[in-house]
Amino acid sequence: MSYRSPIARFVLEELINLRFSEKVAFVTGAGSGIGRAIALRLSSEGAKLIVTDVNLEWAERTASEIEKNRGVANALKLDVTNSKEVSEIIEQAWKLFGKIDLLINNAGVSTMNRLVDLTERDWDFNMNINAKGIFLVTVAAVRKMLNHNYGSERPKIVNIASMAGKAPPIFLAHYTASKFAVVGFTKAVAMELAPLKISVNCVCPGYVQTSMQERELVWEAKLRNISPQEVKEGYIAQVPLGRLATAEDVATIVAFLCSHDADYMTGQALNVTGGQITF
Repeated sequence: MSYRSPIARFVLEELINLRFSEKVAFVTGAGSGIGRAIALRLSSEGAKLIVTDVNLEWAERTASEIEKNRGVANALKLDVTNSKEVSEIIEQAWKLFGKIDLLINNAGVSTMNRLVDLTERDWDFNMNINAKGIFLVTVAAVRKMLNHNYGSERPKIVNIASMAGKAPPIFLAHYTASKFAVVGFTKAVAMELAPLKISVNCVCPGYVQTSMQERELVWEAKLRNISPQEVKEGYIAQVPLGRLATAEDVATIVAFLCSHDADYMTGQALNVTGGQITF
């Protein structure tokens, strides 16, 4: 049968899209934005999804999208800053599917202000969700992973950091600190878990078109006394590829890190910035 025939091409595409067919993926902050895109992408390639978000309605919406596309998904409410809840939800996920192969720590927040106007509440809000949340979920999941026989498979953890974790922007000192923490945590944990055959990497998105960025455009415009559109145009001007990223751009790289193609990678912080930073 020629691969040019419609039937053969369809079969080939279906085989390619099932590279995660035996995998269970746990995604935090999957109710919207990048997390939603990651959940949809992994599901489209065969993974069974545990979709979590602090907003259960949003998580259920993402799970519903997956199910409409003939995928398998369970939506669970999760506050990543609550250690007791984290442990309970990881346990519940394990009972549902018997394992977690792919852990995607995506839940994150941002606020923006001048350093002199930042409050302790701003600092705690960003650090607790962006950094502490990844710590709590990772610890709870790894405790379970270490007691599961994965055979020749390699569990994978992917953390969503930020370009800010490498190149600090203005008005985001607290957010930047939290994302530097994610990059550092990823690298340290990767070294510790490598002998145990668990790989840990992170992704550093640049300017991504999400509802979070829409809020940031307004905040920065107010701080700089210009329009949100001018802020956006300034972002685009900094990107060599000439456009903002989409959530799907980030999801593509996450899927790569979850695949066998990335089996020899751990402790890496991959940029998805359109060339804005290259280190």
